[in-house]
Amino acid sequence: MKIRDRSFNKLSTTDLYAILRLRVDVFVVEQECAYPELDDRDQEPGTRHISIEDDAGVRAYVRLLDDDDTRRIGRVVTRHDARSDGLARALVDYAVEHSDGPWVLDAQSYLVGWYLDRGFVEDGEEFVEDGIPHVPMRREA
Repeated sequence: MKIRDRSFNKLSTTDLYAILRLRVDVFVVEQECAYPELDDRDQEPGTRHISIEDDAGVRAYVRLLDDDDTRRIGRVVTRHDARSDGLARALVDYAVEHSDGPWVLDAQSYLVGWYLDRGFVEDGEEFVEDGIPHVPMRREA
């Protein structure tokens, strides 16, 4: 399993298309959530696009944002046919191991336990974003 870790300007147009396609397929189509997937954060300096790929394209992906004094983990997504292979775990663990913390994220509520197992703790009240319950979480360095 090879993990690719690239800044926006190192992504080819084919790579970028594959990443955005997976994010839209899961977050917009599968989760039936119409929201602005293109949020202008992908191209910010310090943003890292971390993925695992195969011949069919991007299997799993994580976006790591530089938010001043924290790293924001987001857009954690796995292609439908690659779920339960531990890919999201590998990418989140990689993001933490290869960046300076603390790390923050907004977990979909049903995944809070999964993130607790990764060393995160709840860091606020549950909120609803785009019709989906989320919980803010944090992991100290």
